[in-house]
Amino acid sequence: QLQLVESGGDLVQPGGSLRLSCVASPFPMDIYAVGWFRQAPGKEREGVSCITPRSLGTVYADSVKGRFTISRDDAKNTIYLQMNTLKPEDTGTYYCAAEVVGSSMCTYGAVLPPNNPLDAWGQGTQVTVAS
Repeated sequence: QLQLVESGGDLVQPGGSLRLSCVASPFPMDIYAVGWFRQAPGKEREGVSCITPRSLGTVYADSVKGRFTISRDDAKNTIYLQMNTLKPEDTGTYYCAAEVVGSSMCTYGAVLPPNNPLDAWGQGTQVTVAS
């Protein structure tokens, strides 16, 4: 089964930047839509951004448009989330996910969480935006 490992989370001041990475193994994920989700304490999980295979399309939550950029490097089997102009409300645990079964994550203009047992999720990386 595909496994994902996130990294790059940190404590950063408001207005700062971070780049999250998500590495997949043991086989390529270039044929899957992949995305980032986040969850703050006491809040529901939120879809942040997703990217289709071959980077043909991207979707962003309204709350991060213009500040975050998702990208993928299939040669490195890695996806990234560049986060700029961070705000305290961006605080949370960030998870990457790959949609192994189905095609709804990044298709309907919203970032939908994959929910098949074969879909892959990482363990999360903590982002804290505070002064």
